[in-house]
Amino acid sequence: MKISSKITSPIEEEMKRFGPYYKKNFDTKIPLLNIITNYLIRRKGKQMRPMLVFLAAKLNGEIGPGTYTAAGLIELLHNATLIHDDVVDETYQRRGFFSINALWRSKIAVLIGDYYLAMGLIKSLEEEQTEVLRIVSTAVKEMSEGELLQIEKSRKLNITEEVYYEIIRKKTATLIAACTAAGTLSVGASKEIIARMHDFGEHLGIAFQIRDDLLDYEKTNLSGKPTGNDLKEKKMTLPLIHVLEKMPSAKKRQILNTIRKHHKNEKKIAPIVQFVKDNGGIDYARKKMIEYRDKALEILNSYPEGEAREGLIELVHFTTTRKI
Repeated sequence: MKISSKITSPIEEEMKRFGPYYKKNFDTKIPLLNIITNYLIRRKGKQMRPMLVFLAAKLNGEIGPGTYTAAGLIELLHNATLIHDDVVDETYQRRGFFSINALWRSKIAVLIGDYYLAMGLIKSLEEEQTEVLRIVSTAVKEMSEGELLQIEKSRKLNITEEVYYEIIRKKTATLIAACTAAGTLSVGASKEIIARMHDFGEHLGIAFQIRDDLLDYEKTNLSGKPTGNDLKEKKMTLPLIHVLEKMPSAKKRQILNTIRKHHKNEKKIAPIVQFVKDNGGIDYARKKMIEYRDKALEILNSYPEGEAREGLIELVHFTTTRKI
């Protein structure tokens, strides 16, 4: 799904400059490191997180060198976490290309992720961006907590809706909130405005993750059936959690036992996916996604009209309607 020009046009020049700025981080004398980082740079995604940094900065002031530092640190952190996630999840493809652990094995992938993280920390210290470093370090801490909480709950299969929000806030929303807070900080905004833009990013991030969880019920395999990939990994997301909370205890135990014992069996999982659809799980999750979307939009609507505001509004809508 292509990103609208309404999102990219307010920061077109900044994103053009950001590419060479970001690439400068990886000029090393180690051939293997250069090969791997060049591979990653050539296969970059939509760069939504740097976009968020620049749009938040432009919404609240004038973009300067500190904004590029913030965007670079966020992108380094984001790529480090993706590399580490691929190792943890034993994922061998990302964005249609082989992951680092698929091509160079897990040990090298972990080291590359560590290198990205270290480069971000060094860059922020060299440029005396200690407050940005605090925002990003808090995000790293929360992302690790969220990942561990999800692993714990996938073993026990005892997740509640409250715990689900805590997981996605920490795993996903905290980094998006770091983008909008760091971008706002980089233009010298007040603590109150930074806090407000952090809230905006958090609401956006939660809506983003609920949309991601809904996509798992919409994506289909070769037979045209929903993939149910989250259930195959024993990840309980909002559509299923909501349905289970309404079910009699016997039915709930039956479904959880099937997930526990047969989560890798597509024929056993497919009826659960359909059951969730038939019992309002999708509609409920979509309603909650829209609630968080509207909270994000409410914050944006408190700003005067302008290119950056319109770009962020478009980004919010893109996030909650995307097909991938």
